Amino acid sequence: MKSLQYIFIGLMMFGQSCNQKKKVVKVTTNEEMVIKKKEVVYQVFTRLFGNTNTTNKPWGTIEENGVGKFNDFTAKALKEIKDLGVTHIWFTGVPHHGVIRDYTTFGISNDDPDVVKGRAGSPYAVKDYYNVNPDLAENVKHRLEEFQDLIKRTHEAGLKVIIDIVPNHVARNYKSISKPEGIKDFGEDDDTSVIYHVNNNFYYNPNEMFKVPVWKNGYSPLGNEKHPLEDGEFPEMPAKWTGNGSRLSQPDMNDWYETVKINYGISPEGKKDFDELPEGFENENYEKHFNFWKDKTVPNSWIKFRDIALYWLEMGVDGFRYDMAEMVPVEFWSFMNSSVKMKDADAFLLAEVYNPALYRDYIKKGKMDYLYDKVQLYDTIKSVMQGKGKTDYIPPILDDLKDIEHHMLHFLENHDEQRLASPEFAGNAEKGKSAMVVSATSTTAPTMIYFGQEVGEDGSEETGFGDPTRTSIFDYVGVPAHQRWVNNKQFDGGQLTNEEKDLRDFYKRLLNFTISSSALVGDYQDIHLYNREHTEGYRAKVLSFVRWSDDEKLIIVSNFDNKKSYGFELKIPKHVIEPWKLAEKTYDVEDQLYNQFNTTLIVENGIGTIKIKLDALQSFILKIK
Repeated sequence: MKSLQYIFIGLMMFGQSCNQKKKVVKVTTNEEMVIKKKEVVYQVFTRLFGNTNTTNKPWGTIEENGVGKFNDFTAKALKEIKDLGVTHIWFTGVPHHGVIRDYTTFGISNDDPDVVKGRAGSPYAVKDYYNVNPDLAENVKHRLEEFQDLIKRTHEAGLKVIIDIVPNHVARNYKSISKPEGIKDFGEDDDTSVIYHVNNNFYYNPNEMFKVPVWKNGYSPLGNEKHPLEDGEFPEMPAKWTGNGSRLSQPDMNDWYETVKINYGISPEGKKDFDELPEGFENENYEKHFNFWKDKTVPNSWIKFRDIALYWLEMGVDGFRYDMAEMVPVEFWSFMNSSVKMKDADAFLLAEVYNPALYRDYIKKGKMDYLYDKVQLYDTIKSVMQGKGKTDYIPPILDDLKDIEHHMLHFLENHDEQRLASPEFAGNAEKGKSAMVVSATSTTAPTMIYFGQEVGEDGSEETGFGDPTRTSIFDYVGVPAHQRWVNNKQFDGGQLTNEEKDLRDFYKRLLNFTISSSALVGDYQDIHLYNREHTEGYRAKVLSFVRWSDDEKLIIVSNFDNKKSYGFELKIPKHVIEPWKLAEKTYDVEDQLYNQFNTTLIVENGIGTIKIKLDALQSFILKIK
């Protein structure tokens, strides 16, 4: 779902003195965790990946605009993704959600355009958690088997599989036709005569009928196309509360009207009708959390989502991305994630949480592996790229998150955010290079890229429900730059421009280095603030830091300025030289990105110096030989 808006609480720390804090960021977690190498997540919108149709008619049908399939992820395609430097692939939009297409032949009910966003539907309005989107299958009857085959191919390619689970809400017309024996639908046993009961799956407005929102600003479902079910009505009695928490029987069109909110045992007054974790339990591991819940009675919705997660793990899925996790109580996540980890200790658990005040609770109590680092790092890097902020703001963020730094996943694009190359973001994919180096190398946390990012997709298509600057997740569309890489399903980049080829080559070099480097899962030390204070010619468009392990020492320096070059003698202060145990002599250093820049590190009087000249948007990952 689109990001909730939070005040950037990290602004206060930007007023810190530029005096270098002699702190080394260490990985500290509440679990026994051995970090062997960094991980890279490739988020791909499954429906769009293999679509070669270039029509892009607004509100176009599958027949007009085309659609990608599970089978488009061939062994060749997956190999190319793996070779990009990827370890995990997040197949976005897999669970069966509402779509405006007739699949009644297969026993699937039609979906009402009045409660579906777009023609292709929102991937975050899941209609059946025990099956997959029929649009994605060559043979709809065997759609689940086709996804199982994709899981197998992905594993054979050396990649792990992540899918979405959306715990906060389900589609307004949720109805599973695929649920295993003994499983009941959401709401099937609800007492609809009351607003709330601990074991109801939904919240209700008794004796009130749901009403479709009043459309504004000329909006009409399907772009004014006549459709038998598009009549401004949707039968729902009594009305359920809407996914974003609106209690109105007629939600606003800006509410998540296509979804209904899940009840996790919290009354409308905010009372928790379940046990809370004992004091200090944030320091206990997932086994202790699992055992804590074994003899507890928990709300019915908890059990339903646990069963869903275990179902997909059994299918071969390796992890989940949890949508809007902070809208669900942290106690549920303790219950859910400890159950998942007992089934698969290596499961990759990524959550969307935007409130920094909640980060540590959701990691430590909720047993999340990773949270989006959006509000602090992403927003700040974006501001620097747009010329609004200084690189001085970045080190305090990394310092503030040092105790949970491994758990804060880094990204510059995802399906909710603007494309880097869009005019409203950077206007040029090249501007993402220095930012990407910083994002991918500054911590031990995983890196995520969004398909098409590596070839400079700008998201400029007018497609229907979706807005330009973001590749639409609601419409049947083609993704032009990505399609040039797909090259009629040869997946060889045969139609890319030279600039796009060079950009992909940059991402390939960077990502592959990150997953092989021992230093990037080792220690971190900022040297930027020291150089801002002591180095002539070093400006607030440049950022530098060091990373090291026992056998690898790196000096990373990036220029965010898209027009100016900078030359200076970068200083490596004593509090870095000392733990590195560098003698007073000259050392060769070599850039690891392109292996074309060589220079020397001179250590004198306990301080190292390196002569650096950075072109516009250039970065060096310098390794001491």
